[in-house]
Amino acid sequence: MRLTVYTDYSLRMLMYLAVKDDGRATIAEVADAYGISKAHLTKVAHQLGLAGYLGTLRGKGGGLTLARPANEIRLGDVIRCTEPDMALVPCFESMHGPCPIVPACGLRGALHEARQAFLAVLDRYSLDDLVQRRAELASLLHTA
Repeated sequence: MRLTVYTDYSLRMLMYLAVKDDGRATIAEVADAYGISKAHLTKVAHQLGLAGYLGTLRGKGGGLTLARPANEIRLGDVIRCTEPDMALVPCFESMHGPCPIVPACGLRGALHEARQAFLAVLDRYSLDDLVQRRAELASLLHTA
């Protein structure tokens, strides 16, 4: 399984905000810290805002903030929100038509179980767990 760059950027943005002293940053700040595109992060911020992970403040001194405490943001939930397609193989999707061996195939069930296990592990972790080394992360990201 491979997560998309979009999910990677989403997690990085959340981590940045979690280690920022005042908890507020602009898209440009986050983009500069990671060396990634502001245009991509704008899309990420929009979706994370709609999903209730980010708050936005307009005007002078505005920016992005976490909409809830880092210990309440579960990684599995963020990934479910940002990954458009968690189907591991085409037979998980109905749009590819029925697979002729579905009635006797054990692959689909095994892969479904593996996907569930993957998400179950991520559900055990919060954003706060990812940023336990706050001072070191802040220094690396130049958030001070």
